[in-house]
Parts: sequence; C-alpha cells; structure tokens
Amino acid sequence: MTGATSYVLHRTLKTTLPKIERGEGNYLIDTDGNRYLDACGGAAVSCLGHSNARVIKAVTDQINRVAFAHTGFFTNIPAEDLAEYLVTHAPQGTGKGRAMFLGSGSEAMEAALKLARQTHLERGQPNRARIIARTSSYHGNTLGALATGGHAGRRAPFDPLLIKVDHIDPCYAYRFRHAGESEEDFGLRMANQLEERIEALGPETVAAFVAEPVVGATLGTQPAARGYFRCIREICDTHGVLLIADEVMSGMGRTGSLFALEQEGIHADITTCAKGLGAGYQPIASVIAAQSVCDAIESGSGRLWNGHTYMSHAVACAGALAVLKVVEEDNLLENVRAMGNLLHMRLRDRFGDHPNVGDIRGRGLFQSLELVENRGTKSPFPAAKGLAPKLQRKALDVGLMCYPSQGCADGTNGDHVLLAPAYTTTPEEIALIVDRLSQALDAALVA
Repeated sequence: MTGATSYVLHRTLKTTLPKIERGEGNYLIDTDGNRYLDACGGAAVSCLGHSNARVIKAVTDQINRVAFAHTGFFTNIPAEDLAEYLVTHAPQGTGKGRAMFLGSGSEAMEAALKLARQTHLERGQPNRARIIARTSSYHGNTLGALATGGHAGRRAPFDPLLIKVDHIDPCYAYRFRHAGESEEDFGLRMANQLEERIEALGPETVAAFVAEPVVGATLGTQPAARGYFRCIREICDTHGVLLIADEVMSGMGRTGSLFALEQEGIHADITTCAKGLGAGYQPIASVIAAQSVCDAIESGSGRLWNGHTYMSHAVACAGALAVLKVVEEDNLLENVRAMGNLLHMRLRDRFGDHPNVGDIRGRGLFQSLELVENRGTKSPFPAAKGLAPKLQRKALDVGLMCYPSQGCADGTNGDHVLLAPAYTTTPEEIALIVDRLSQALDAALVA
C-alpha cells in the first residue's frame, strides 16, 4: 500500500480512513496518535472495550490448544460450555433448548429463518412459509436477512433479489403514538397489527414473526411500549407462529439484562445474538432454539438442515464465553443500568430543549437522539442534507465515535445518533461523551 492507495474494498471508496493501530480501554488510537473515545462500540460490539486481558488470554489459550475442528466430525469444549451458559441464562420458558454458533448476525438471522421453516416441516405443516416483520427494522445484510428487515433505503438496490416478507408498523412511539393514547393502549394497538396480518394471510401459512426487542440501527434504540411483547407472544401462540427475537444488537447485556427480552417477561422460540456476544475479540453470533423447537427436530428427522464451515469455531466460542464471564464476575450489568440511567439523564439535561432534537430514548447503555428539522412538527431533515454522515465526521474530529444513521422517519429521511458505550464506562466518560457529542452536533448542523 502506497500513500492513499488501498487494495481493501472499503465501505466508501472516496475517502481515506484513519488506520487504527491499537486499543486502550475504551479508546482506539490511530497511527497518527489520535485517540477516539468509543461511545458506540463500533456498532454496539465492543462492550468490554478494546484491551480486556481476560478475553485476550482465553482466545490465545484456545489457539494454543486447537483452533478449528469441523463440526461434521467433532464438537469442542468451548462451544459446549458456551451453549450451556446461554441456554441456562435464557429467559424463562426457553426450556432446555440448544444453541448454534456462526460468524455474524446476518448469518444468524438466515439460520433462524431456516430453523423456523424446518420446525414447521418437522411438525407436518409445510404451508407455513410466510415471514412477518416490521418496517424500519434491520435484521442483516444477507439477502434473506435484508428481505426480513423493513428499512426501505437499505432494501431498495436489491429489491428484485429479495424474498417476499410482510411488514407491519413498528412500536415507535415518537411517530406512531396518538395524542392522549396511553402507553398500554398504544402497545396493544400496534401488536394487534400482527393479529390482523396473520388473519389476512391465513394462519396456516405463517411461519414466524421477527422483531428486535429494542430496535437498534434503523430506529435508534427504540424500546417497545409496556405490554407490547406480551401481546405479541399471545398472538403467536394462538396461531402457532414462531417468535424470532433479533437480539443481535440489543442483547448480551446491552439494555441492562443479559437478554433484552427478559425485561418484557416473555421468551422467544428462536433468539439471535451477536455483536456484544464476542465483544469484537472474535467474530461470533448465536441462534438459540427453545426446547419446543428442538423437540420438533429431535422427534422428526433428528438433523439440523443448515450447516456452515465455521460453525462453533472453538476460538470464537472461547472468547465469547470469556466475555460473558467477565460481564458476570465484574457485575457489569449493574454498571450498564447505572451508567445507562446517567447517560440518559445527561442527554436530557444537554439536549432536552435543543431545537433539533425531537426525541431522546433508549434502555441501558443503548441510547439515541432523534434529530429533526422542526421540533414542533417532527419533520425530519431531508436525506440529501446528509446530516448523519456529517455528524459522524465531526464527532471523529473531536475524538468521539458515535453511530449516526439515516431513514428512521420513513426509511429514507430522518436522522438519529446512537450511543452504545462499553459496559465498563465511567461517569467521567459519560460526561465526555455528552460534551463531545454536543460539539459535533453543533458543527454538523452548520456544515
């Protein structure tokens, strides 16, 4: 590589990216010595920062034992131990269950969709093939996952390649809750859209409903209304539809509990996890199948109809298990809740009266600002203004990593900025995040 030339097919080919040389705690440091406070974990990934010695040791110890053995021939100790940990800590109702391990959240969603289809086939219900999800959602970048997601802008270039998936509205209070409507009534009204869509399609044709317990990248850490997911669970049970919880971004402690769905008081039939599972030390994702799903397969063919070369990779599983043990042993979920409350309070103190901040929302260390051109009418900035990418650049200029995105209002227009700091975040870092975000937003709005 010479000068600005790169042979990497980067996300953008028109700019030169800083080269990261090392990580220290919650900071990344580039080759020019610039330090960036990671307030988003990249994409809610680096939940333990960038230099956790226990996780690094677990990964290197496993490499020294064995790195890879194909799962068509063998299992391995880290995969078995990690599966046991996840299943035994899953929300009540999951039962004994089982877990599989893959390389990314997108792979996990593809596997979850296939697993849902297999479950119905094993039960003798071959007509169940329809998937229902929600608009303004994101479930991954592979074609099946992208089709399941409901983000219009991300889907548009590939629309001719996508399978047919039905979408209902998200439980998005800022733009869908009626004036004077209680939170519970709003949640019930939005959940009833699922009942109506299942009835319209024919319950015997619907395989699964897919939803993020707290919507991440596309809506900016939007929790559901109280009672929404309990109603969703009842609707799915009534019609024999599987509930797939996409916890790729919101799970593994990010919202203050190991599984985000714990806080809703229900369990999913199939759960996907990634990002915080490996904390960035190794690529890994998981699909957790409830006991009822496993029972259908065991009493039928007895075989999983979906395999990947790098399933249950020993090094990745060892790293992920170490991440979970650090979270447990250091009582980091308590810190997530405490620092999450502090972050939310500091954001409200700083931006609560800002003319271009329409909403401040989130759960745990998963918080967002929705940015609007007109606070009174909630009208978004036009996508052509490029506020989100401007904000990202201005934040880097002041040494802050945040996660701005576009399309929250209608799939094209609407900007938000997502914050997902490490579970080890301190009050001093929270203050620094809010100060630097304020500087970056002011600069982006006039750019």
